Amino acid sequence: MLCSDTTVALDGRILGKPADADDARRMLTGLAGREHEVLTAVAIQHGARRLAALSVSRVRFAAMSAQQIDAYVASGEPMGKAGAYGIQGRAAAHVQWLQGSYSGIMGLPLFETAALLRELGWAL
Repeated sequence: MLCSDTTVALDGRILGKPADADDARRMLTGLAGREHEVLTAVAIQHGARRLAALSVSRVRFAAMSAQQIDAYVASGEPMGKAGAYGIQGRAAAHVQWLQGSYSGIMGLPLFETAALLRELGWAL
C-alpha cells in the first residue's frame, strides 16, 4: 500500500485544502508575492514493513492582483488542493521559482517514492 499527502506552510501556519472560494481567495492572497514551503509525505506498507519519507520544497509566487486571484478561484482549480493551488495547472503561471521536488509539490514525490521502493527490494 502506498499513500501520500501534501500540505503548504506559510509563516509557520499550515494551509490545508480550502473550505470554499473565500477560503481559497484568502490563502492565495497570503501566498501572492511570498515564499512558502510545500511538505509532502509518502509512506509504503509492504507486509510488516512500513517506510516513510518527507519531501520539503520551497515555492515563491509572483505578486498577484485581486483580479488574477478571482479568475483563478473562479476556474475551480484551487478546490481540493493544499494551499489552494495546483502547480501542474494554471497556478504555474504565477510560480516565480521553486526549490526542491516538482513532483513533491504536485503530490507524489517520485524521487523519495523510488528510494522507498528500492529499499523494499524493487528493481527500478
